[in-house]
Amino acid sequence: MEVKTLARYIRISPQKVRKLVGAVKGKRVEAVLNELKFMPQKSAGILEKIIRSAVANANQNANMDVDSLVVRNVVADSGPTLKRFAARARGRGTRILKRTTHITVTLADSSS
Repeated sequence: MEVKTLARYIRISPQKVRKLVGAVKGKRVEAVLNELKFMPQKSAGILEKIIRSAVANANQNANMDVDSLVVRNVVADSGPTLKRFAARARGRGTRILKRTTHITVTLADSSS
């Protein structure tokens, strides 16, 4: 059985979240949360929060055994981009792209 959790419109670039996806995929939830706690990246804290939410969903809605959960998949898709302008030399303006991310975490039983 699988449980999905989706966090949308997170104010971080998808590229920065994808750096941590390899470190998380396929491991037990307990080990993943322990690793993410000590990683210095901003995306590690965000990913930790989403995985905790997925574990709570699995416990509450699906009545799954929380101790046997494994991170099956993590997907970081790009959300809408906020477009801003910053002043530059000689009266010019430069566009600044503030990217957002939709993060999907899928947990599954280790037996399946």
